[in-house]
Amino acid sequence: MLGSVTPSDFSWNVLASFDACIQCGRCEQACPAFAAGQRLNPKALVQGLVHAMGGAPAYKGSPAPLAPAVSGAGGMHHPIVGADASIHPDTLWACTTCRACVQECPMMIEHVDAIVDMRRGQALMHGAVRPGAARALRTLRDTGNLAGRPPAERADALAMLDVPVLAEGGETDILLWLGDGAFERRYGQSLQALVKLMQRAGLRFAILGEAETDCGDLARRLGDEATFQALAHDVIATLAVRRFSRIVTADPHAFHALANEYPALGGAWQVQHHTALLDELVDAGRLKLSPQATGTVAWHDPCYLARYNGQVDAPRRLLRAACQNVVEMERHGLRAMCCGGGGGNPVSDVDAQERIPDLRMAQARQVGAQMVAVGCPGCTAMLEGVVGDRPEVRDIAELVLDAVVAS
Repeated sequence: MLGSVTPSDFSWNVLASFDACIQCGRCEQACPAFAAGQRLNPKALVQGLVHAMGGAPAYKGSPAPLAPAVSGAGGMHHPIVGADASIHPDTLWACTTCRACVQECPMMIEHVDAIVDMRRGQALMHGAVRPGAARALRTLRDTGNLAGRPPAERADALAMLDVPVLAEGGETDILLWLGDGAFERRYGQSLQALVKLMQRAGLRFAILGEAETDCGDLARRLGDEATFQALAHDVIATLAVRRFSRIVTADPHAFHALANEYPALGGAWQVQHHTALLDELVDAGRLKLSPQATGTVAWHDPCYLARYNGQVDAPRRLLRAACQNVVEMERHGLRAMCCGGGGGNPVSDVDAQERIPDLRMAQARQVGAQMVAVGCPGCTAMLEGVVGDRPEVRDIAELVLDAVVAS
């Protein structure tokens, strides 16, 4: 058991927050993993942590769906995670890190931070990540990207658009961060739309080309802090020899990591999500839109843009400017439902009774949405993966470009 995470590894204020849980069940009701029958119930998780401290009897409420039984053994210096402990490892990997539980908790308990901390124990102390996650992390360490592709191929989708590459010692106004989704053809279409809009607005921007590597978001969420920090230091060194005013990205996960997590490691820049940039350009009159008759369209808030960073207004202003008929899903804004693509969930071989994106698309159909607008490559992939009759999925940059072209 040497090296396992125990309650004594958490600070006393964090332990006190776990003990403050009133078991109201709001986190359980908000959790997409629980709704889909994945092996996580955030209320049971917190009560498992309380029990691990020796502060409460074994949890008697709704269990995590399908989760194997644990012995319930606890104590301040006893491992928290394991069959002979309070929390089964499968519970940790079922989390999408969407923070819906945190958003709803009246006691301000940070469920996700605790889960990622315990994942670090599993990943760094025991090498005990899920098989698919282990393969993804190995590819990330070996190649610097999750696709396992040559770095130069990241910008293939932009080859015909004459986008300049920012070399060492070079200078530009905006550095466009493509992200790992750029290796995928579908997300390449979204990036093409964004680049055409930036060119139409007369912006001076560039990409890193083959110098861009993964920002490390997946590694950090999966608990592989060593790989995250190695990737982050590589990125910081790459950007240190280039000059620019701000970074723009269409990937909310990269946006959050670069804007909020890199400063602790020495990398501090102004970072924008592409919806904020496009909203700025429309407001300034540099992009003039004519709302199009796209059918009924609903905006799906990315978790890492809305809950993590509070950015919910700019996408909606853009959507109303580009589309004639906009509706809201019941769960939207800070309370939007996750697409299921965060926290390493898609690579973690997670058992489930239903798929989270299926649940989300059902919510879109309930309000009559014929199209779902997105602003994240992960959301695009997850929602487009829903089979059968479903709303069309389009990146908001594609809808804005259509509105500009037709104006």
